[in-house]
Amino acid sequence: MVALAALVPTPGGDPVALRVWLTRAGRFMNATTTNSLGVTDDARALALFLRDRAQRSPHTLRAYRTEVRRLIAWCEAHRRGPLSDLTRDDLLAFRHTLGPAGSSGGATFVVPSRPNAARSSKPSRSDASRRRALAVISSLYRYWQKTGYLVINLAAELSGGGGARMTWTPARILPARVLALCDTVTAGARPPALSVLVWARRCAIWSLYRFAGVRLAELEWSAEHGLPRLSVEPGATPAVGPARGSSGTTGGQWTLHVRGKGGRLRAIPLPFRCAPVLRDYRVLRGLPAEPAPFESVPLVHSEKRDALGHSGLYDEVKAVLQAAEETVPSGDASTRALLHAASTHWLRHGYARTLVVDHAVPLPVAQTLLGHASVQTTAAYARTDLTQLRDFVEGSFPDVCSSRSMLPGGSSAS
Repeated sequence: MVALAALVPTPGGDPVALRVWLTRAGRFMNATTTNSLGVTDDARALALFLRDRAQRSPHTLRAYRTEVRRLIAWCEAHRRGPLSDLTRDDLLAFRHTLGPAGSSGGATFVVPSRPNAARSSKPSRSDASRRRALAVISSLYRYWQKTGYLVINLAAELSGGGGARMTWTPARILPARVLALCDTVTAGARPPALSVLVWARRCAIWSLYRFAGVRLAELEWSAEHGLPRLSVEPGATPAVGPARGSSGTTGGQWTLHVRGKGGRLRAIPLPFRCAPVLRDYRVLRGLPAEPAPFESVPLVHSEKRDALGHSGLYDEVKAVLQAAEETVPSGDASTRALLHAASTHWLRHGYARTLVVDHAVPLPVAQTLLGHASVQTTAAYARTDLTQLRDFVEGSFPDVCSSRSMLPGGSSAS
């Protein structure tokens, strides 16, 4: 069961009252055998949704809980509910309280402070926050309908996700020169305070986030699925130049296998520059230099337990960013600020931009590598730089001035 106290709208809220409110079922709950969740109340159905869709990432779980709290607060303020009893008109009314699309204010939403207490109004949020709220609620009702808990998806088309993706443009991207500073850190000397093993682990973690474009949670070990894991295709050779590990021997082609959002599996080819780093780390761990087929061990170890967790992975990447920040002159405040703010997801954005903008990788291929549900999300990276788009346009409509019929005096015929 989900911790219901975490869903209380405010610190003064009553978890017992919330439990009573949630442990109900509305008219659209499906009590037949086609209900694959096997539960008959909203509280348990909500717990399963959070487990299946958000449990792997604390950040995602926190965001989902926030938006569910917001909908519950709206229901209490307007005497609606339970969640499985809301109509489409109810959800449209809730959407209206978030403000119109493309606005950053004007409308209000109501959040109850305590049971039987006066309601207070707060200004609506940014358009990005509005889209996130609707996406979470849409995901909840879609999950309930697909698993058979509800007989119908009342939130269909509520979020307008396609339009949102068309307007979203990633902005948190480290420039190539700044990424090069970080690469220099991991290619440099080991800090005296770190053991050889811990330093090798940090370099391996950086290499995977930097050159595989994975989400933070995708490198977190799952014993249930045996993922993430590495595989090596033996006898392969690089397309350009030799691939040699620290021992000087030619290596194979490495692939990272992860389980992403929605449980989607994907295999990400790693560039050959990753192989020496990963091989050295594995040897120091006491593992074979290259993984055996279907090897099932944590990809990244912890000193205290088998696998390094979510926060540990994040901290190792931040340590590289911080070390790079310390090499930047104090007068270069903008670069220092970028490195200070950056995180693992900035590396994912940078990976995507390198594919889409710098190397014009076909969008369906980039979508597969990144694990995007929609190619529209992948296409958003093309909007981060007009140079490539301008080149495409120029190539499609070349200059034909030389073929025009020119009138005496150099003017063109109209």
